[in-house]
This record gives sequence, C-alpha cells and structure tokens, in this order.
Amino acid sequence: MDNLGSLNAFVQAAETRSFTTAGKQLGLSSSAIGKAVARLEERFGVRLFHRSTRTVTLTPEGALFLERCRRIFCEIEAAELELSQTLSEPRGKLRISLPLVGMLMMPTLSAFMRAYPDIELDLDFTDRLVDVIDEGFDAVIRTGKASDSRLMTRVLGRFRFKLVGSPDYFAERGVPETLADLSTHRGLRHRYPSTGKLEEWPLAARRNGAVSEPPTAATSSIIEPLVYMAEQGLGIACLPDFAIREQVEAGILISVMEDAVRNSCIFRVLWPSSRQLSPKIRIFVDFMAERLFSDPHSLRLASVRTGPGSA
Repeated sequence: MDNLGSLNAFVQAAETRSFTTAGKQLGLSSSAIGKAVARLEERFGVRLFHRSTRTVTLTPEGALFLERCRRIFCEIEAAELELSQTLSEPRGKLRISLPLVGMLMMPTLSAFMRAYPDIELDLDFTDRLVDVIDEGFDAVIRTGKASDSRLMTRVLGRFRFKLVGSPDYFAERGVPETLADLSTHRGLRHRYPSTGKLEEWPLAARRNGAVSEPPTAATSSIIEPLVYMAEQGLGIACLPDFAIREQVEAGILISVMEDAVRNSCIFRVLWPSSRQLSPKIRIFVDFMAERLFSDPHSLRLASVRTGPGSA
C-alpha cells in the first residue's frame, strides 16, 4: 500500500507538473510529494523528473514509467469495478437446506429462479438438523426456535396443524368432538424417516394426561400419501394447514376439533452471521420472507412427492 501511495504521488505530480498542486489534490504537502518521488527514484536508480525552481518535467524514463503507472491504476480500477459488481449483483451458487416439507415451497422457489436466473439453487431436502456453517450451507429453512448464536435469522411465517378427514369418512365414523372421541377413529401418522419415530400430534392433553391420538391405521415418511389417504376416507390426519389449504377450501377435506390443536409453528430462514451479507443470500431471504406466505397458493402440494419436515 505504501508503494501504491508513492506511485499515486508520482502520477499526480507528472500530470500536474507541480509537486504543490499534486499535494493539494492528495491532501499532502509538496515536500511529502517530493519525498515520495525521491524514494521511487532511489529504489529504481533513475531520475524521474527534471526539477527547477518553477516547474518539474518528466525525464524519458519518467515518461515511460508514467504510462506503466497509468496501466496499473486502470487495472486496479477495473478490479474494484468487478468486485463491486460481484457484491451488488446476485449471482452464483446458493446452497440451501430445507426440511422435507420444503417440497411444498417449490412454487415460491420456482418464482425465485425465474426472477434471478443468474443464481444457481442447490437444494438439499432433509428432516435432520444440519450444521449450517460446517456443512457449507448458505442458508437453511427450518421450523422451531433458533439457538445457534453464529446464525442470523428471519421469520418467514407461521402455520398451524389441522385435524382433517373426508366428508365420507366423517359420515361413516362420525365427527369427533372431544379428545376421547378420537379413540374410535383411524389415525394417519407421519413417521420421521431419520429416526423411525412417529410425530406426535400437537393436541391438548386430557385432564388425566392420557394420550389423545387415535389408533394408527397407516404411517408415511412424506406428506402426499397422508393427504391422499385422508381424501380417500381412510382416516384422520394431522397436517400443516398450508399443505391442505386447497382441499379444505374445496370441501374435499374437513377440519375438525380446531380448538384441540394447541400450538402453531414458525418457519425461519437462518444464515451465517457476517458483516458483509452477499447479495444472493440477501435477495433470497427477502424474497422468501415477502412471498412464501403472502400468496395463498405459494405453499401447496407440488406434482412431485412431498413430505413433512422437522426443526
């Protein structure tokens, strides 16, 4: 950096033909400019200027050196411009981890790809907890609380679970009105593929603390079969509201006992904390926060297999 400062002093002096004017432009004294030039002359072993009491003029060696210095500063400016464009324009690969239920986000992710074609999405769907930094993810989307102090976080939206079944199923089995009524129904349950455990339904506990979930009729590690089986009248499923919004609106599924479902969940996007947030991550976070829950059709079952995620 000291060398660049000396080179800049030389260029300014050569272009203005004055140490005093060059000093004013750089906020230095004329003697400081003279010393910088003298250091260059001593280093290179050539005289760069002819000096007089009134003016300074370039020697042949100085003129040659000036052209080289101009090229150096042009290259520096070009490098700064390229870096500035890289930092300001979203582009490059973006590695994102999503829960299996993230398959339901494909309409929003597809819209993001259309809006930012220079960003290459690398999507990893899993229900396991990932180490965002150690595994090299740019961002992750998860439910639940954010506990890693190394990460920044932003809430994307909230959702609730609903107990749903088909009209034909409830016509045959009856509509449950209490937690005890669930014991006579058929449960369509989600099973975590990574652990094999069944996901608990977020139901209010009975007064005696007994479990309220119905006997299991079928399990699945992904959501689509549960939705399909519920539509076919094969049992009751406990599903995220965004996964069955269209079916409920169309009357294909009926939501029951809504007061018994006791909690809601939050979708968050998390990314490594950094003073310089890259444009591609900033754009992705803003886009998902603005779009994911704003459009009633932005979260829906895609034409491919989907599945519920976990925190």
